[in-house]
Amino acid sequence: MSSSTLLEGLLPFEHAPYFNFAAPDVAQAQRGAFAQVRTQYVGRTFPLLIGGREAQGSGTFAVINPGDTRERVWHFQNATSAQLEEAVQHAAQAFETWRFTDPLQRASIFMRAAELLRARRMEFNAVMGLENGKNWAEADGEIAECVDHFEVFARETLKWAQGKPVYPMSNEHVTTTYEALGVVAVISPWNFPAAIPLGMALGALAAGNTVLWKPASETPLSSYLMIELLFQAGLPRGTVQFLTGTDNVLGDPLVDHKDVRMIAFTGSREIGCRIYERAAKVQPGQKWLKRVMAEMGGKDATVVCADADLDAAALGIAQAAFGYAGQKCSACSRAIVEDSVYDEVLSKVVAHAQAIRAGLPEDNGEIGPVIHQGSAERILEYVKAGRTSARLMTGGERVPDLHGAYLQPTVFADVERGDPLFQEEIFGPVLTFTRASDWRHALELANDSDYGLTGSFYSRDAFKVSEARRLFHVGNLYINRKCTGAMSGTHAFGGYGMSGTNAKVGGPDYLFWFLQTKTVAQRY
Repeated sequence: MSSSTLLEGLLPFEHAPYFNFAAPDVAQAQRGAFAQVRTQYVGRTFPLLIGGREAQGSGTFAVINPGDTRERVWHFQNATSAQLEEAVQHAAQAFETWRFTDPLQRASIFMRAAELLRARRMEFNAVMGLENGKNWAEADGEIAECVDHFEVFARETLKWAQGKPVYPMSNEHVTTTYEALGVVAVISPWNFPAAIPLGMALGALAAGNTVLWKPASETPLSSYLMIELLFQAGLPRGTVQFLTGTDNVLGDPLVDHKDVRMIAFTGSREIGCRIYERAAKVQPGQKWLKRVMAEMGGKDATVVCADADLDAAALGIAQAAFGYAGQKCSACSRAIVEDSVYDEVLSKVVAHAQAIRAGLPEDNGEIGPVIHQGSAERILEYVKAGRTSARLMTGGERVPDLHGAYLQPTVFADVERGDPLFQEEIFGPVLTFTRASDWRHALELANDSDYGLTGSFYSRDAFKVSEARRLFHVGNLYINRKCTGAMSGTHAFGGYGMSGTNAKVGGPDYLFWFLQTKTVAQRY
């Protein structure tokens, strides 16, 4: 049976629906999941996974609950240099088998994993809440995205297995097909500890590659459980090596390794640029030019035109700016508003910000902590400087009486385009307002950034919208809606400029990043 026939036989894709936590029974079930996670996982020490077996490292490190930093929730291993080498060799060995597996087998594993995850979504929500401080809705949105990833990548596996047609020749049979690359290092951040590494890993696995999965040290359990779920779904255990530990072992040495064929990275601009530079150097014994796929953040703007629905715009700005305490690469950090409606939109957004209440993520607080104390101190340095360069409308302080790095939703007005508040990624609950003389000036200001990840444009005017579609320089543009909340399979996600390499996870071209093209011509 052909891949195209199998694709036609699948049920139509539908996004996983979110839980309605306003329903008492649903809320009670989520509270029960937190109790289950505390019983099942808190206090445990988890292993490395190398060559299909559990392994212990040179010692362990604690994972801290950012919602209550007095609590160490679980422990993970510090891998050694020898274990990194062992993991690379196991991944290379597994590649020689996995690369030739039937695409239907890969797709079936992903579909089975989707079913397993649907049954455990609240458990994964709870783990994430304890690791990175997401409230119930934010965690649930991410785990629902993981379900969607499994469904989307199952379909993409079959689609790319078909190859592409070529223009015919009378005396040759010519095919264009796609082959796997080899060992892919997946290096992921703490803010989306399930969906981001899973998307990168599924891209690699769907294409027939094997994976070295290196999660952020703040959030390793979300990754570990996802890998174990894949193994339960039938993924051969040798196809994924799970490594945790220190940067001196799993930083440059992982990127530089001669047998690593590709690095898939999501994280900071600084680290992404370092990876890009180091991967360009051909190491002794290396037989290829390494491929790098990087997503490195954003400084995302929302433009509000005078003719827009101002209530919808203000709500969208506040949701995108302060959801998950602004710790999303897609978060709105710049509101750029036409002069005639500037004060009105500013007032509405300030009211939304002041209504948000901080609280423990486990108790579903509206806004939780930033990831750790160091992040809070860095954010507050921007706030301190902003007090002298702009007009502080609300926030700017720590939230008292909570045991974590909780910061108030903060809004600055009258921010100039040269201000670091306008130009630099802050990665916290800090929003700037900048006045535009007209809607074209607003687009000019929005594009005044090294980044180009997401953006929003609010207008009822069809011509203005068409111009924004042409001129707003971002990888993901949203018209009359907030700039966060991309859905796998629909909103292919990835940006321009210093936001990264524009690899669009969840999109129709994503697997190409993990493949190489082969043309075979057979003379009759």
